[in-house]
Amino acid sequence: MVQLFLMNMVSSNNPSRADNQQERPNPWWIVGFVDGEGCFSISFVKNKTVKFGYQIFTEFVLTQGEKSLGALESVADYFACGNIYRNNRHDNHKEPLYRYCVRSRTDLQTIIIPFFCKYQLQTAKRFDFEVFAEVVAMMCEGKHLSEDGFMKIKELAAQTNRKKIRDLESSETTRRTPDSIR
Repeated sequence: MVQLFLMNMVSSNNPSRADNQQERPNPWWIVGFVDGEGCFSISFVKNKTVKFGYQIFTEFVLTQGEKSLGALESVADYFACGNIYRNNRHDNHKEPLYRYCVRSRTDLQTIIIPFFCKYQLQTAKRFDFEVFAEVVAMMCEGKHLSEDGFMKIKELAAQTNRKKIRDLESSETTRRTPDSIR
C-alpha cells in the first residue's frame, strides 16, 4: 500500500533520472489530496475601511496534522507559491495542525486555477472550485468594487459548501494571520 502511494506521488517520464533529483508529486495525486483535504475558500471579513464594510478574501487551503507535514511541503514545492502555517490547536488532537495556503490573487489566477482547470477535481468539490475561480476572475477584473459585483460574489459564495445565504450584518468573522513556517 505504501509503495503504491509513493509510486502514485511521483511523476516522471524519465526512468533514468538522477537519484538526487527532487521528485515532483503526480498532478493526479494532488487532485486526490485536494478532493479529500482541500478547500477553495471565499470569506467576508468585517472591515470598516473598505467600501461595503467587508473585505473579500479568496484562498486555496490544504490542512494536515504534523505527521503529514511532508505532504503539504510537497504540494507547496510543486506549486512554488503560498505558505505553510502552523495552527496551535485547542481541541482534543495530540498534534499541531498545518495549513498550506495560497492567498495571492495573482498566484491563484496564474498557478492554482489553471492547474485545477487542467487536472479536474473528481468530487463535489469541483463545483466549489468553479465558483471560486469565477469569484477570483471577478476580483481580478475589479468587479468586487461595485455594489452589483459585491452582491454577485456574495450570492456565488453562498452556493459553495456552506449552502446558505450569508448574512454579513450578523457575521462576526475575524481573520488572524498565523506565522508562516515557510
